[in-house]
Amino acid sequence: MKKLRHLLYLIILIALDQLTKYFAVTQLKKEPITIIPNVFKLLYHENTGAVWGILSNQTGLLIVFSSIIMIAMVFFYFKIPDNKRYNFLRIVLVFITAGAIGNLIDRIFRKYVVDFLYFELIDFPIFNVADCYVTVASIALIILFIFYYKDEDFEFLNKKKKVSKSDGMKNE
Repeated sequence: MKKLRHLLYLIILIALDQLTKYFAVTQLKKEPITIIPNVFKLLYHENTGAVWGILSNQTGLLIVFSSIIMIAMVFFYFKIPDNKRYNFLRIVLVFITAGAIGNLIDRIFRKYVVDFLYFELIDFPIFNVADCYVTVASIALIILFIFYYKDEDFEFLNKKKKVSKSDGMKNE
């Protein structure tokens, strides 16, 4: 049931990202919207690269990289024990996966990622909602690894089922 709920969260997060990008394409392409003068505005931008424009015009490579990250997140999600202690980790993985899928959809169908959030005050690179998911979730992941989880919490990654020669039973 928990996994079904997380799938619903994933779908909602991806839909929210795509709706905001649709708004950017249909409205912001015409004219930017200033939210706080000289500080923050909604400004349409087409990004053919990754974060801060690295790997510009390398859409194929970025599609492969995003797909690998997404598959790794899903694989790791299903490896996590069904224990309340790992709920935060599951939610973080849902957000990272949603961000990866949101930008992957753009790369596949548009050949670029739609960005529109711009902090003019510090001339920060323009970004989008999917980028926010990945960034905030990655920070949360680091905090969880430093302050909440211990090394032994991830022993499940090293567990392999062994078959005993004498009885053919599976041991852990």
